[in-house]
Amino acid sequence: MTRETTDDAVEELARRVTSRGLTVAVAESLTCGKLSSTLGAAGEASEWFRGGVVAYSNEVKFGVLGVTPGPVISERCARELAAGARRLLGADLALSATGVGGPGSEEGKPQGTVYTAVALGEHVDVREWHFAGEPDDVLRETARAAVEQALAVLDEH
Repeated sequence: MTRETTDDAVEELARRVTSRGLTVAVAESLTCGKLSSTLGAAGEASEWFRGGVVAYSNEVKFGVLGVTPGPVISERCARELAAGARRLLGADLALSATGVGGPGSEEGKPQGTVYTAVALGEHVDVREWHFAGEPDDVLRETARAAVEQALAVLDEH
């Protein structure tokens, strides 16, 4: 189910987590705070949004969030980022994003390759995306996709 805008999706996420009494956290690398600021702008965010960790540096990913050292543009890294944020910030649900915004490639992955994850309890859903466009387009699409993914996980659980 795709909503008209990211703002609509975030407001829907806010309604759903509030009605279920859940809290939300974020660990993000690629989006460098965009996902956190998107969630923080939603209605009554102070009631459900625990916060986020911008883990742009690999040392922060490994040392703070417990990501296994190695490639960070990967499904494994996205999974461990989400699980680490949920644990570190004491949230019920956590979203994560890692990838290549561009310009150019990293770790052998082309620009626009993104991994997002949503951890709800011990369940972690990871998805791989390939977004076109300039770096700003990739970041915007990543934030939208992560919120939509969180809604899908809530539908399933």
